[in-house]
Formats: sequence, C-alpha cells, structure tokens
Amino acid sequence: MSDNNLKEVWLFAMDQLKNEYKLQGEEKEKEFTLWFNMNYIEDNIDTIKVSVPNQFMWNSMKSKGNVDKVIEKIKEISGLPHIEIIPEIKNEMIFSEKSEEKETENLSEKIKKEEKKQKYDYEQLDSKEIKNNTLNENFTFDNFITGEGSSSNFAYKVALAVAENPGTKTNPILLYGGVGLGKTHLMQAIGNRIYEKYGTSKKICYIQAESFLNEFTNSLLTKTADKFKNKYRKLDVLLIDDIQFLQGKEGIQQELFYVFEALHKNKAQMVFTCDRPLKEIEKMEERLVSRLGSGMSLDLQPPNFETRKAIIYKKLENEGKTLSDDVVDVISKSVETNIRDLEAALNKIINYSDIFETEITAEIAQQQLQDLYSSPAVGNISIKNIMEVVAKNYQISIADLKSKKRDKKFVHPRHIALYIAKELTEYTFSDLGNEFGGRDHSSIMHACDKVKEQIKTDPIFNQKINILIKEIKEYKK
Repeated sequence: MSDNNLKEVWLFAMDQLKNEYKLQGEEKEKEFTLWFNMNYIEDNIDTIKVSVPNQFMWNSMKSKGNVDKVIEKIKEISGLPHIEIIPEIKNEMIFSEKSEEKETENLSEKIKKEEKKQKYDYEQLDSKEIKNNTLNENFTFDNFITGEGSSSNFAYKVALAVAENPGTKTNPILLYGGVGLGKTHLMQAIGNRIYEKYGTSKKICYIQAESFLNEFTNSLLTKTADKFKNKYRKLDVLLIDDIQFLQGKEGIQQELFYVFEALHKNKAQMVFTCDRPLKEIEKMEERLVSRLGSGMSLDLQPPNFETRKAIIYKKLENEGKTLSDDVVDVISKSVETNIRDLEAALNKIINYSDIFETEITAEIAQQQLQDLYSSPAVGNISIKNIMEVVAKNYQISIADLKSKKRDKKFVHPRHIALYIAKELTEYTFSDLGNEFGGRDHSSIMHACDKVKEQIKTDPIFNQKINILIKEIKEYKK
C-alpha cells in the first residue's frame, strides 16, 4: 500500500459507511451527511485528525456513536488494534459544565431559525434563481441510462418530449416506482432541459413533497398564505417529488388541488413522483388523485441485466476506471433491486481496488458483495409453500393473501409473505406481483421495504419472521 495508507483507509471506511446508510433509504443518507461531518486532515501512526464544523457538532456525533462507528470500521479494514480520532474545531464554542445543555439548546434553536428563514423566504425569485436553488445540474437526460424495450426507456422518451415542449400534450406526468430507480433523476432532467432551452423566461420549481407541506404550514402560521399561493400558482413548471408523503394530510391536499387547477389552466407543466401507483395511496382526496393521474403515469421498474451492465460501464467511463467484463457481470447479477444499490456496489469494488492496489477479479467481486447482497435462492422453496405457511400462521386463506382486501388483518401477512418470498426465491418483483393477484412491482417493493423497516426496530417481529422462515424451509405438505 502507499505511504499515505491511513488516509486511504479513512476514505474507504467513510465510503463504506456512506453506502451502508445509502442502502437504507434517502432519510438515512441525509442522516449520514449531517452526522458524519468529519473531514480528514492528517494522521500519525494510529491517530487521525479531522476537521468538524463546531464543538456542538462534535459532541453530537460522539453521543450518537458515529465517531465510534468510524473507528470500528477503520479497525476492521486496517487490522490496527487501536485508532483515535482527534477533532480540530473550525468555529470554537466552549461550553461550561453548567451551561452546556442550555447552550446546546440555544444553538439548536439558532440553527432551526436560520434554516426556517432561508427555507421560507417568499421574496419573488426569477427563474434562474429558482432553478439554481432547487435543481441538481447533474441530473440530465445525457447521463440517464436506459435499455431498449425497458420501462425506463419509455419513460425517458416521454420525459424528453415533455421537456422539449412543456405544457402541451402530456400534462401532468406521474413517475412512480420503488426507491433508487431514477424517478428524481428523470424529473429533474426535465427541469434542467427546460431551463437550458428557455432560460429565465420560465419559472421552474422542484420541491420535495415534505418541504412543500412544511412551507404551506409555515405560511399559515406566519399569515403569509397569499404569498405561498402566488408563488406556486404563477409557476411555468412545477416538479413535486414523493407525492405519497401528502397522504392523510387534508389541508395541503386541498391547496395542491387548487395549485394544480391554476397551473393546468395556464398550461404550466407539472411532474410528480410517487413510490407506488396512485390507486394504492391511502387517504388521498379522490379529486386530487383524479387530477394527478389525468395525464400520463409512467412505471419505472428495476433495470434488467443488460441495462445494469450499461449503467456500470457508463459509470466506469465517467470515473476513468476499468473493470473486466467478468467483474461487471458479477456486479450486474448481484444487484437487481435498483440503480442506487448498483452504484453502491460498484463504488465498493472500485474503492477496494484503489485502497488495496489490486486488480479486481470475479472472485474478489463476489467476496466483497456477499455481505451486502445475499443470494435470493434457497433450495426448492415454492411461492405456494410460503403462502400456505403464512396463511396458516395468521389464520387467513391463500385467497386472502392474493386478494385486494385492505384490512390490516390481510395486508400485514400479505406483506410478510411477499418479503419472505423475495428473500427465499429467485422471483423478481414483477414475478411476485403476478403471483400475488396481479400487483404492480412497485407495490411489492413497498411491501418488502415496510417489513424490512419493522424488522430493524422490532426484535419480537424479527424473531417471528425468523420462525416463519425456518418453518417454510422445513415445510412438507
């Protein structure tokens, strides 16, 4: 390894932690960005000096256990028995023992107030300012990779046509599918292309549904509702991400309906994303669902094998890296879930090669990826066996598992059966959708994600799943 070995190990460790958080979803990825805010400065034998924004941030990262997580990851990679991380505080803030708690609270409030001030500034912005404050310029059509005949290729072509002639025929567009499939990328590519073509003559706004709700709520609290209405009802392009976040929130649904009506009347282009089909969003106003689905709904499915390979080759080209075809095949076969997971796997392989200065073989790739992605095939377990065991344990019928019944007594075991089926068989999400009553693949992904989240937070539920899996593996009719 190079003389600057410990720095490389630090970078590799941080990248691995980032990928681990990234694989748990967007919120966990944001958590990593905020609470692992440490930048390498220098090292000496077994000590690493890092820069952190302030004492409050350092104390918080330590109390959350994040500093220890970095240390353990570095020890795991390097084999060193002892590692110490020393902070260099950018903005020194000294707290006395008596006042530390109070000062921490005051600092937290200051941060919140500043964020609120920036977030809810209703001064009129021109199109360029809106665009620069909301759109990620890296999300373009040029780097959105698709495969011929795939769902993403059809969505790409529709999105491109809309960007060339916004507000004309296809309006609104709804992009739906599971996490990491390119919905946000494609949505922002539309905004970037419109800005590229029309410049400041069109007001473009991209916003997450959660931020849209928060902004609306704040406008009510600060009696600036009229400014909120004027801001959104006078746009030329409105892009709202993760519309499912608004379910069960009547006030913002009503406001979005009126925003929609005003923009549609003015032939402004609207694009929305969702993690599932509109019909599966609960507690959403019927008239709003009708409006959101009145244009074209585009289902983004996980990329097929050839598309996954194309994505990897493009990423390698962009980073000036090379991997053998065999290694690319291993990565492509290991990850069938989504693009985000695929990129995380590729990054792990590249980083391993850089840190250990070795050429990656198919065997190394398989070894490095097995801890992130387990093999989906286990024996000769059938979907029928899984359904029979789950149905028996929850005292319902197989017909109930396949049905469209939405009562909790049916939905919960259905989600469990889907999760176990995905873990124990080679079925794709689309295949499982067909087996479970003709459901959409994104609905299957959503169900599996819900079970995964509950497993993480509920030890008793986790034990129940393990018991079911054991029973299924031993099942004989």
